[in-house]
This record gives sequence, C-alpha cells and structure tokens, in this order.
Amino acid sequence: MPIKIGWSQALKLVQNHKFQLIIIILLAFFIRLYRITNPVLDWHAFRQADTASVTYRYSQEGINLLEPKYHDLSNIQSGLENPEGHRMVEFPIINALIAGLLITFPQLDIVVTSRFFSVLFSLGTLLAFYWLIKQISYKKLALVSTSFLAFLPFSVYYSRVILPEPFMLFFSTLSLATLTAYLKQQKLIYWWLSWVSLALGLLLKPFIAFLGPVYMTLIMLYDSKFYKKIYFYLYPILAFVPLAVWRLWIANFPQGIPASDWLLNIDGIRFRPAWFRWLFWERITKLISGVAGIFLILANVINRNRIFLILASWWVGILGFFIVIATGNVRHDYYQVLILPCISLTLGRGSLLLYDYLTQQLRKRVGFSRIISGSIVVLLSLTIFIIGWFQVKGFYNVNNWEYLRAGQEADQLLPPESKVIAPAMGDTMFLFQTRRNGWPIGHHIEEKIELGATHYITTSFDKEAAQLEKKFITVKKTSEYMIIDLTSYRNQQDE
Repeated sequence: MPIKIGWSQALKLVQNHKFQLIIIILLAFFIRLYRITNPVLDWHAFRQADTASVTYRYSQEGINLLEPKYHDLSNIQSGLENPEGHRMVEFPIINALIAGLLITFPQLDIVVTSRFFSVLFSLGTLLAFYWLIKQISYKKLALVSTSFLAFLPFSVYYSRVILPEPFMLFFSTLSLATLTAYLKQQKLIYWWLSWVSLALGLLLKPFIAFLGPVYMTLIMLYDSKFYKKIYFYLYPILAFVPLAVWRLWIANFPQGIPASDWLLNIDGIRFRPAWFRWLFWERITKLISGVAGIFLILANVINRNRIFLILASWWVGILGFFIVIATGNVRHDYYQVLILPCISLTLGRGSLLLYDYLTQQLRKRVGFSRIISGSIVVLLSLTIFIIGWFQVKGFYNVNNWEYLRAGQEADQLLPPESKVIAPAMGDTMFLFQTRRNGWPIGHHIEEKIELGATHYITTSFDKEAAQLEKKFITVKKTSEYMIIDLTSYRNQQDE
C-alpha cells in the first residue's frame, strides 16, 4: 500500500534538521559530479597530474608506501636528476588506497575513480563540519555554515580534484570535531580519533599546523583544567611524530623532494600591496566569497560571543598561514582550500546575525520585517554563489584536448617500458596522458636519450620537432601531434 503523508507531517519532515542535512549532502554530491570525467587537463592540472601519477604507478608496479614514484624523471622540481621518478611529498596513503581499488578492479578509470574518492571525502568533511559547529553552537548555524561549505563554487571545484587538499580538509575538520567531542564528553575514543585524524592530515599537508590557535581556543573554552592532564601534552607529540618520521625518511631521496623554499617569500611579496590584493580581494572577497560575502563577513562583529572567539582564533591561524606561506598562497589558489571551513562558518554566522539585526531594525519601522530581512540575506547569498560561479567556471575547462589524444595514441602504440619526452614547458599534464615515464620538457635531447628516452611526442611542431623528424623515424603524425622514435635513425633505415 502507498504511504500517505499529510501536509503537517511533510512540513515537520522539511523542518527536521537531519532531513535538511541529508538534502544538503545529496545536492552537494550531485553538483560535484559536474565534468568529473574530464581528463586531467583543467585548472592546476600540473599538480593533479603529479598526484594521479603516483596512484597510476602504484597500480602498475605495486604499492610501496615508503617510495612513491611518478612519471616525471626530470630535474625540474628538485634540481637533481630523478631517474627513478621518486615523488617524496605527502605520505601516499590516499594514492595507495585508490591504487589498491584499481588493482582489484582494473576496469576502473584512474581519473574518474580518483575524483570520486575526493568527492566522497568532501562529503565526509561536510558531516564533520556540521558536527563541529553543532557542538560549539546550535543546529541552525551548523546547517547554514555547512550549506556554504557545500555550495560555494570554489569549494565545489576543489572537492573533486585529484589533490591532497580534499583529504587534508576531511582529516583536519574531523580532528577538530572529535577533539571538541572529547572536551565536552570526556570519552577517550574521541581523543584517539582526533589525534589520529590530525596526524594523517599533517602527513598530507603540514599546513594544518596553522590551525593551532583553534585547537588551543577549544581546549581552553571547554576544559579549564586541561593543563593537569597528560593527554593534553601527548596530543601534539603523537600528532607530529609521524610527520617528523616521514620527513626524516624522505630526506634520503633529495631528488624526489620538490623545491619548497620559494613558498615562503622568495619574491618579497609579503605585506606588499600585491599580497593584500591577491589574498584578501582576489581570493577571499571575489573568488571564494563572491564579493557580496563581504557583507556577511563584516556582520560577524554584531555579536562577539564564544563562537566569535573561536572564529577569531581561526582567522588568526589563517592570517599566520598567509604571512608565513606568502608566495605559495599568492601563486596557487588551491592553498586557500585550508581556509574554507573558516570562511563558511564566517558566512553562516554572518548571515544569521544580519538577519536578526535587520529584523529588529525593520520591526520598528515597517511590517513584514522577517520577510524583508530574509529576502535581503537570501539575495546576498545567491549573489555569492552566482558571482563565485562566474569566477570559478573556467576552472573546469580543458584547453588542450590534443594532449589527451596524443597521449592516448602513444599509450596504444608504445611499449609500457618506453620513456618519452612530452614537452609542455615543464608541465607534467601532457606527460601524464601518455601513461609513460619521461620528461615534460624538450631540449638536450641527446642527453635524455642517454638517460633512456625512447620516444618524442609533441603537439607544437616547433623547430626542435622539425629537426628530430628529419633525424629519426616518425611513428605517427597527424595535424595535432607527432610521435617520433628516438631509437631509430632515418639514415639507418635508408641504408
């Protein structure tokens, strides 16, 4: 028999916070599937290709957590020759997890599978974030803030990329949520979950350490006698030890460690006008908050309570992150993924405070104060999403489809052990499409041949390609690309 639901029951269901959270999660899931099948040739494809490359080599060569490798054999990233292609950055636990699935189900596509994992973990971040805010505040704020985290266009895009960021955000948010649960309920299981989550997050991105002020504020607010407990002192030690051990280990492979000094302030941009402009206007105001979000951010000063203190400590940590990692934050917008929970809570709290403030002010002068104030807040929120979308929509575009077609052809024609040169100005996104180890840049071809290069794949038809075409046998040439066999000279064939 069909189940009949009356209007009153339907209204109660719609007003139920759990039901509303489920709807948010479902909508968040479906919008994150947008262009999920695109090749790794979209925004920040070079970093996505490097991450996906580790997973691919694991799936082909077996999983070795202590020696992750990728396709790039050049000296571009570390300044040292890297003949084995070592990639010693984040601890490759996520790569190993996805590779294990690909080994078990080889019919799965590595790009779609990797992105789908990012999506699933981003949904976990939404749940952890909702739990965190509900514990430190109330359900309505948790729901509204989670909505911003779920639907901000910048957040949506970086929830389905092949990067460590979606996983880092999950573990850091879960760590904060479980720490709060431990402080309020004193259940040791939450303490264990919190430091394990923090340790995993740090192994993926040490930048989580900049959230230290948030951890300290939560501890001081919810456990006044924390300094008497050994758990308080063990917590940071246990969380940072795995990172320290990993860093000591990867020091054995300097050729696989990308240069990182430039992230700090190599160009002297810190505190210069360009630093303020890029981080606080171009990124926070325009890209993430869609301009209109500035009104909701400023509305947070209306009420300075306990939540305001937690939020302020969060912003202190973010400001420290911007100051220390000055050049890295300016050059790469994906570094700002770390601040998304803070931004979302700021926007969520600001929207509710602005609604209450406008309602109180309008009630003295006009009728329908709640409708008017609600309409203003909704209009501001819609403006955030609309402007944010126009800022982000280009991130999904693929501008080099010829890289994909050339790479697929090379993958079909060349032996798996081939080492290729796929020039793209040092960008590894083209090299990744070939599914072969090699070099993402041309020049010094003879040296690369001595290092094992067997084929040259190009889409540019420049002077270098023309010279190589005259000297070596062409495997295939179309209007878009050319594949040259560097092991077969033309004069040898003529003889």
